[in-house]
Amino acid sequence: MAQDLVAQLDDKLRAKRESFDKLPVIDIAPLLDGSDKHKVAKEIRWALSNAGFMYVKNHGIAQDFVDQVFDVTRRFFDLPMEDKMKLHVSNSDVALRGYIEPYGENTDPTKTKDLKECFDIGPERETLEGPFFGPNQWTDALPKFQELIYGYHQKMVALSKQLLGGIALSLDLPETHFENLMQNPISIQRLLHYPPQNGMIDEKIIGIGAHTDYGNLTILAQDDVGGLQVMNREGNWVEGSPIPGTFVINIGDLIQRLTNDVYLANMHRVINTSGRERYSIPFFIDADYDAVFTPLDTCISDENPRRYEGVTCGAHKFGRFAASYAHLKAAV
Repeated sequence: MAQDLVAQLDDKLRAKRESFDKLPVIDIAPLLDGSDKHKVAKEIRWALSNAGFMYVKNHGIAQDFVDQVFDVTRRFFDLPMEDKMKLHVSNSDVALRGYIEPYGENTDPTKTKDLKECFDIGPERETLEGPFFGPNQWTDALPKFQELIYGYHQKMVALSKQLLGGIALSLDLPETHFENLMQNPISIQRLLHYPPQNGMIDEKIIGIGAHTDYGNLTILAQDDVGGLQVMNREGNWVEGSPIPGTFVINIGDLIQRLTNDVYLANMHRVINTSGRERYSIPFFIDADYDAVFTPLDTCISDENPRRYEGVTCGAHKFGRFAASYAHLKAAV
């Protein structure tokens, strides 16, 4: 292979390969079936206090179904660009539903252009209701596309609420703590395609720039390609290698704010140097648009004084999105 076709990373982009012993694989079956919720909650607390990320296994979502969703995701991104652009996110105004072309969303715009394309849906609505709530855009070109992608969204909504119950228990809160904040929660089901990168790669263009997630919780399904990097507490980038049968779970800014920095919304990014197309399927769950997040009294102490004022979920999240999308700048 010609030297200029081999991916070469700038030193600042090199990830330290580790087995992720510091990021546990948590068996959440005892949380889901109720046999030992507090054991799982204890493991969640360690993971979110130290890394902000964890793998979960025995999550109850059939692998055959996940495989079908990945298959239709690949076929969607194989559609002609003309067909995908008919579903462009700008058609949806502030609802933020639809297709985003390469470089159309940049998560770290002061440093990086994102070499990825996306497709986003959320809770079905007949008309535009406001930020994050409006009609989804669907293609007719792929049989079962809508059925599979929206079906996956609904399964993720259910799983995320169970995981948030475990997070509540990990904070010595009632398991139902988040339910009152989630009567009509913001949620985004995203499909992602990362083309491979070759040659010398630096921070100017990578799959997705370094960022923290904006809301409560992310559930990520990865293919077998890899490319996710997570920053550890020493400031090193560590590869989040795919583990079959698991999801990667991480928390966002609102949970870090809620816990007064006891839990960490960690920096992460994607760099695809595999030479293959990479696909991933992240799901983001937040809370009601007007839900207020303010530090828990139990997370405030003389050693950890109050660090945040209250913020509403929707205003915080929309502000973060507006910095990434050209068509939203006039809406802020």
